Amino acid sequence: MVFIDASAMISMMTGESDADALADCLEADKPGLCSAISTWETIAGLCRTYMFSVPSAQTMVQDFMEANDLKLITIGERELDLAVRAYAEFGKGRHPAGLNLGDCFAYACTKANRAKLLFKGDDFGRTDIPRANS
Repeated sequence: MVFIDASAMISMMTGESDADALADCLEADKPGLCSAISTWETIAGLCRTYMFSVPSAQTMVQDFMEANDLKLITIGERELDLAVRAYAEFGKGRHPAGLNLGDCFAYACTKANRAKLLFKGDDFGRTDIPRANS
């Protein structure tokens, strides 16, 4: 099982250079999970970086989720506790990983669901989170 971070979703949706490798990881480790926060971050990232309108980005994300059979998971007390712990240990200004709010919740959702994290960049590589991509 894999939790997909917004960075990986955006890469796959926009055909960035590592999109195929990320898609292969997602396909090999189904089912895929995401949260309201990672979905929101994906929509915001598409708008900010790729200049999509909010409705277009939202539709694109919903289509991507359906096409890849991604399950939207809920965020509750356990995820909150894990996100706070992630911030305490790996948060921006506290650790070289520099996790922000969205990162802390991706970390928490991954841990809470005993999944692996599919992501881009090197921030999560500086944590103890199990990786879907290496």
